[in-house]
Formats: sequence, structure tokens, C-alpha cells
Amino acid sequence: MSRPVALITGAAHGIGLETARRLSATHRIALLDLDGEALPGAAVQCGADALQHVCDITHQEQIDAAVAAVVAEAGGIDVVISNAGIGTGGALRSIDPDALAATLNVNLIGNWRVIHACLPHIIERRGYVMGVASAAAIAPSLGLGPYSASKAGYEILLDVLRMEVKHLGVDVGCAYFLWIDTDMVRGADRDIPSFHHMRESQPGFLARTHPVGDAAQAIVDGVLQRKRGVYAPGWLRILSRVRMLLRTRLGERDALKVAPQLDRDTLERVAQLGTLAGSMRDTPAMQAAVASTGRELEHAE
Repeated sequence: MSRPVALITGAAHGIGLETARRLSATHRIALLDLDGEALPGAAVQCGADALQHVCDITHQEQIDAAVAAVVAEAGGIDVVISNAGIGTGGALRSIDPDALAATLNVNLIGNWRVIHACLPHIIERRGYVMGVASAAAIAPSLGLGPYSASKAGYEILLDVLRMEVKHLGVDVGCAYFLWIDTDMVRGADRDIPSFHHMRESQPGFLARTHPVGDAAQAIVDGVLQRKRGVYAPGWLRILSRVRMLLRTRLGERDALKVAPQLDRDTLERVAQLGTLAGSMRDTPAMQAAVASTGRELEHAE
């Protein structure tokens, strides 16, 4: 019998790739990613029947073409794991509003475009949807305003979808991760001073970086058990249940101590690079995200 088909975005690197590798033991994998050069090597790790398609999830026509190709090649889609994402950083007052627009276009709207395109096929097979949010959806994250907003919006969208498609036999899950050892986290920690300072100011257990395998295995378990929520590290589940305490004066106390330094770091970086480039790293994913706003990622002279 043919194996169920799992479509994964952001699948050429990091959490997406490790999830694809592990899930390939039970599923036929369709890898979608913006990085066409990395996709062939990623697909090789996911079985001889793995599929691969270059896709910028800010472009509906590319999503539609990729989903249609997967269905034509594999016969359908049983699972969609919409994992692609970017991170922008800095004090909100000093960064360009298009940093928020670019982040939302990928992390919220782009991921929803993918899920929406896959839904008819998921419904046909009474399948499963997994969206990758973040611990930033649970707690306000100083210096990560656009990222936090995108992930919180993604979480609530998945919650609504869960209720709306349950009667159709479809289950919906949301993943919550904190500081996973990916290029996005390592690069931001290295290149964006405000992000690095914010992480250093956290208590040890909140600043620790966790192996990418922890996140990938949480997703795989979520798919196999059709869970509504998965967490890495596991104690985020408890934090999620008491999240309103993090929005009290006590919960904000430590963040308020760091805010002045964050403000200074952001002003310095923006002065060097500009209000848009100063909030992000210069990567192909960031360039594509900024292009979705009608702009280019250019550094100040």
C-alpha cells in the first residue's frame, strides 16, 4: 500500500528538514522550500520517493503550482506541516513598519496560503494540519515584536481552523518551540545585537538553545498522534497554560530592565543599516519577504 503523503514547507533546512527525515519512515515526503540549491540534497535524505518543489510562500501562484504538482505526483496530501518562517528583531519604535509587513507575509499569511491550498486534499483524506508557531505566541518577546505578532496570529488562526474543520474529520495542531538550534536563531544571535542582548539577559533555562531534533520529534509525534499542541522544550506546555501571568507587571519586570539597552542597540544598528535592514539579516528568505512588500532589502550608505 502507498504511504500517506506529508507536505512540509521550509523543508530544506533546520526544523523542516529534520522533521522530513524522521517522518519519511512512515510518510512519503514532499519538500517545499525557497532554496532550490539545497532542496535536492534534502530530498535525498527523505527516501527515494521524496518530492521537491521550489516555492516562495508569499506567492500564491507558486503555492498553487507546487500543491498541484504534489497531488499529481503522489495522488493526494494527507498531512501538511507549514513550518516556513523568518525572524525580525529590534525595538518597535525604531524599525520600519514594513519589517512587520514582511514578517506577517511569511509567518502568518504565507503559511495560511499553504494550508488553505492543501485543505481540499486534506479534507478528502480526513488528514492532519500542523502549523509551527513559537513560544513567542505564548509570551510577549521583547525585541521580537513583528515575529511575536505573526506567531500569535498564526496560533489563533489554527485554533479557529481546528474548530471549523473538526466535523470534516480533519485535526489541526500547533507547535511551540523556544530557541531551537537553527540558522535563524544562530544567525540572529550573531548578527543582531539587540537579539543577542535580550537572550543573554534571560534566566538560564529561558536562554538555553535546544537541539533541532527535539522540535522535529515533537512534530513527528504530533502527526502520528494527531495532537492539537506540541512543545519543545516540554515545559512550554505549562507556560502556555499560565500565559496571562506573563502579561502582568510581575511578568514584565525583567523585560523592563532590558528595554533601555535594547533601544540603544536598535538605534545603533538602524543608524548603520537603515530602518528596514537594521531589523533583519540579509538572507534569501529575508529578501523574498521584503520583496513581498514591494521593496528591496538595501542597506543604508
